[in-house]
Amino acid sequence: MDTLSAILSPVSQPQSFAVEVSFVMPCLNEARTLPACIAKAFEAIRAHNLSAEIVVADNGSTDDSRAIAERLGARVVPIALKGYGAALLGGIQAARGNFVIMADADGSYDFSAVHPFIEHLRNGADLVMGCRLPAGGGTIMAGAMPWKHRWIGNPILSAFGRRLFRAPVTDFHSGLRAFRRDFILQLNLRTTGMEFASEMVIKSALRGGRIEQVPITLYKDGRDRPPHLRSWRDGWRHLRFMMLMTPRWLFLVPGVTLFVSGAIVAAMLVPGPVYVGRAGFDTSTLLIACMVLLLGFQIIVYALFSRIFAITEGLLPSDPELDKASRFVTLEGGLIAGAAFALGGFVLLVYATLIWRQHGYGPIDYSSNQRVVIPAVTSIILGIQLIFSSFFLSILGMSRR
Repeated sequence: MDTLSAILSPVSQPQSFAVEVSFVMPCLNEARTLPACIAKAFEAIRAHNLSAEIVVADNGSTDDSRAIAERLGARVVPIALKGYGAALLGGIQAARGNFVIMADADGSYDFSAVHPFIEHLRNGADLVMGCRLPAGGGTIMAGAMPWKHRWIGNPILSAFGRRLFRAPVTDFHSGLRAFRRDFILQLNLRTTGMEFASEMVIKSALRGGRIEQVPITLYKDGRDRPPHLRSWRDGWRHLRFMMLMTPRWLFLVPGVTLFVSGAIVAAMLVPGPVYVGRAGFDTSTLLIACMVLLLGFQIIVYALFSRIFAITEGLLPSDPELDKASRFVTLEGGLIAGAAFALGGFVLLVYATLIWRQHGYGPIDYSSNQRVVIPAVTSIILGIQLIFSSFFLSILGMSRR
């Protein structure tokens, strides 16, 4: 059962109504601020003559939030699975509008000022992000955002997002955003926690969605209790998710760097020691270089494992380059290459043994001997890794083919 089915199992699927805009508010004990948020949404509906509805995705409130929402004319959708992302996923699925405007129900966003978002959607945007940060024209009222979020967390995580995924978004974690409902549902969003905010933007960018942004004002929330957000825990979850969604930077780039640097140094040291000034680099450095080479190869393989798994599970879109490479890089090719490396290493070990035999199996020159033994062992390990990695890659690729 997928995430949305698990969230909405007790909820009937939406019927077809002529609704253009759905306001979706995730709610967990927001009785204090929910009335003002609903009132602001109705203000926008009346002011711009919108065909709209208000959906409160209740995530298990124990106060009067649900009763208040129903009394004020909102439609309450109970979401059993806990989490910010779970509540929003459930609310989006239950929404009847072509467009969805989502924002927290804590009073920090002005629902009456969302018409620019709707205009962007009407003009063809797939996702419209509200930007709270001054760098994108936004405004943060006094006391509305902790300093570590304003100057550390949001700028750094947003910079990572722009760099890794080429997403034209200044404020990656803005809670006020609007989107075409059908586009977001096609993204197959999975996360149920706070990292849902990152997943939506990342997948929209990876799928080539048209992303635009609107400057907004962030107000101090009206809660009389601490927020649900946990700064360091949720910040790490966002960063972790970003890294997992980009195997190229998490695995491939470091792996290739280590593999190439190790191979270059090893190739320089196999013929003999290398001197840089008074410093001499010999077999000990050769051993370290071969270790770096093997480590790099293993990380490269992890990049392939994670990429294929993420595509198979729908976390990442299909990769045309990977599809093209899979036509030429086959299980049989990997087995042959791995066997060649292992056999080459075994031949080198036999050669080292013959040299030892010529010395009557007694002491021999350590440096010369290790220049044969170290590459031999490295080649055998590399070959065995290649063989078993090819098998595992073939297993992962079965469902894709």
